[in-house]
Amino acid sequence: MTTAQRMTLIAAIMGSFVVGIDATVVNVALPSIERDLGGGLAGQQWVANGYLLMLGALILLGGSLSDLFGERRIFRIGVAGFGVVSVACAVAPSIEALIVARALQGLFGALLAPAALAIIIATFAPRERGAAIGSWTAWSGIATVIGPLAGGQIIDVASWRWVFAVNVPFVLVTLALSARIPARVRTGPRPRLDVVGALLAAISLAGPTFALIEQPRLGWSDPGVWLPLVLGIALFAVFLRWESRHRDPMLPLSLFSRRNFAVGNLETFTMYAGLGIVFFFLVLFLQQVAGYSALDSGLATLPTTIIMFLLSRRFGALADRVGPRVLMGAGPLVAAAGLLLMLRVNAHLSFVADLLPALLLFSLGLSMTVAPLTATVLAGADESNAGIASATNNAVARVAGLLATAALGAVVAAQFTSALDANLAGRPLDARSRAAVSSAKKRTLGVVDLTAVPVAQRAALTRASEDASTRAFHVGMGIAAALVAIGGVLGFAGIRDPRRTPAPRPVRADQCAGGQLAGVPVDAALPCAPRAGPAPASAPT
Repeated sequence: MTTAQRMTLIAAIMGSFVVGIDATVVNVALPSIERDLGGGLAGQQWVANGYLLMLGALILLGGSLSDLFGERRIFRIGVAGFGVVSVACAVAPSIEALIVARALQGLFGALLAPAALAIIIATFAPRERGAAIGSWTAWSGIATVIGPLAGGQIIDVASWRWVFAVNVPFVLVTLALSARIPARVRTGPRPRLDVVGALLAAISLAGPTFALIEQPRLGWSDPGVWLPLVLGIALFAVFLRWESRHRDPMLPLSLFSRRNFAVGNLETFTMYAGLGIVFFFLVLFLQQVAGYSALDSGLATLPTTIIMFLLSRRFGALADRVGPRVLMGAGPLVAAAGLLLMLRVNAHLSFVADLLPALLLFSLGLSMTVAPLTATVLAGADESNAGIASATNNAVARVAGLLATAALGAVVAAQFTSALDANLAGRPLDARSRAAVSSAKKRTLGVVDLTAVPVAQRAALTRASEDASTRAFHVGMGIAAALVAIGGVLGFAGIRDPRRTPAPRPVRADQCAGGQLAGVPVDAALPCAPRAGPAPASAPT
């Protein structure tokens, strides 16, 4: 490896690493952000979903921009922009300002992510590319581990604002390194930029997301809820129509005519919808109800990462030998069983006795599923479409988490309010207690603030709010389990094992161990130079 190649690889790793850390730390920071800036559950959802909305809608367009203007230029714009809006996140004076800054982070992340991998592909020869991309995906996976742990420590000793501010030195170093990346001279036709498709995708996702998050506050009858929902659904139909007719579509719909690709992406949607629910609401419950610190809640999710690290590649190798269908069917059902065990969790949980067994079983099922699922989706595309196939699968995973957390927020809020009202029915409350209860309903998944509550009523209000939060959390985990289990049914019913004859471009599941949780698998990237479509997406957020 030459010095120029080494600097290029380090720049790509650092750019993706910052994005990975910043994404995984946000869930741990949400309770602290809510305490500081307010906004309730809706504000917490928007802080997380504003990023996912822009990333999921624009990541395919980001790949096209790299093709059109050069991966180095788009990478540097993405890195610099991400650094600037990270500062905006750190100094945000209000929840609204933070949400806008997070959405801009998603926009620049959508530029940075595909360009990082495209730079590696352009810099390394095919025989060297596997090792380079392996290092890149490994560090992307490490970011998912470091984020919650480092972020939890920073939040506990300083402030949530520093989890965004610490991006700045990494961004500056990345920009300095990327200045040495040689520009690639492009030949041949360039694809047209599908700007209309990108705008339609973003707006069609934003409408339902806004409606679902704001519904608990406004109600279904409010035009501010049903109108964005209807318009979003209508524009999504227009988006599909547009993509079917565009010469260089952002999303080539012809890929979905292939059975394993279509079913694999459906399973991706249900699986990652369930995952989004679990990791969003579990951290909120641990901090706001069970009393965990930010660091402790980050540590609580560590078993999942460890199990994935130890077992995913092994299950990928097993899928290569026996076929993906059984693992793609059984894995989600095992994971769903683990989520059902979380129905034993309450406000006074024991981590070892109550939460750890559920996480271990859930992680086992997840490890069985991710590598075969990703490899099957990629194998369902031609070599010329491998890059766009991986990017599409990544976008499906992001959008699934976005819509699931938005939709479930309305369900959880309604369940919490209903349970709290039922628990307090017939109990006389003074004005200060009623105000505290009203404030708790806006927050959801938490206990009533007892600061102004008379001592005689504190115990009753605490029990009522803890019970309501636990019931709402159980509803969320039950829905997540159902979504994940549906993925298993899809795997058993829809996936076909490949024939045992050698494929022209076999995609090995053991090289897809992290799937869309840790980064783009090696086989997704190797055929992409020269690319027929956008570069694949990088590590998810």
